[in-house]
Amino acid sequence: PPANWYNWKSSDSEQLIWLLYFFTESDAFLKNYTTIPFLGKCLQESLTEFSQMENVLALKAQACYTVFRKKEEEKGMTKTKALSVRETALCGLFAALTAAGAFIRIDLPVQPFPMHFTLQIFFALLSGFILGPRLGAVSVGIYLAVGLVGIPVFAAGGGPAYLIRPTFGFLLGFLFAAWLAGKISRMGRRTSLARNICAAVVGMGAYYLSGILYFYFISNYVISMPVTWALVLVNCFILTAAGDLVLSILAAMLAVRLRAAVDFM
Repeated sequence: PPANWYNWKSSDSEQLIWLLYFFTESDAFLKNYTTIPFLGKCLQESLTEFSQMENVLALKAQACYTVFRKKEEEKGMTKTKALSVRETALCGLFAALTAAGAFIRIDLPVQPFPMHFTLQIFFALLSGFILGPRLGAVSVGIYLAVGLVGIPVFAAGGGPAYLIRPTFGFLLGFLFAAWLAGKISRMGRRTSLARNICAAVVGMGAYYLSGILYFYFISNYVISMPVTWALVLVNCFILTAAGDLVLSILAAMLAVRLRAAVDFM
């Protein structure tokens, strides 16, 4: 391309699309890591500018962006080991939101262990929708690590002893829920409410499966407090499933509006 290509702005539509096409078709340019931040920014700006236009230019912009992201992932540019400042901040934010959700709760005084209906499933799923499977799981992992070192961010406290508490399986379930929600919601090229709801239901299912199995195993084989499957299903599923389903659908709906805003930050 011309020597002054790096001075082009996203408003120079025809030139920009030509440049994006050249980048996505040129392995030589993709190997030049110093150009990647500029290219990514231009791609995002062009999609924003053309999002309301149904013409050939908009389709070319979308096609270039899709091809670039695919090649970028193949070369490992988006799967780096270290998190960027932006990614770290977003993971910390959602970890804090998940922790805050533990304190917005309704206590259910059932035996042998009291259960809690909280907003945490909402924030766990939302982290997967907004951040994607990897970063969504990382944000929940940060929350779990903070609680296990002793900071009381769980619904009933914190500390390593929480690992042998039957309800810890639900906390692990947040990790699976975030990953599945992010993975399934990104299977298509565009954000879809129907796909988000499907992802939320699957993530919620994984959350409950983890919690129920962990509760039964720890109760019967670790702390010697025998429980039946019927008791586990009533305490760990029936009492809270309806409310969590509502929260899951709300997370899916909110993610449709928030994801685009966060992606272009």
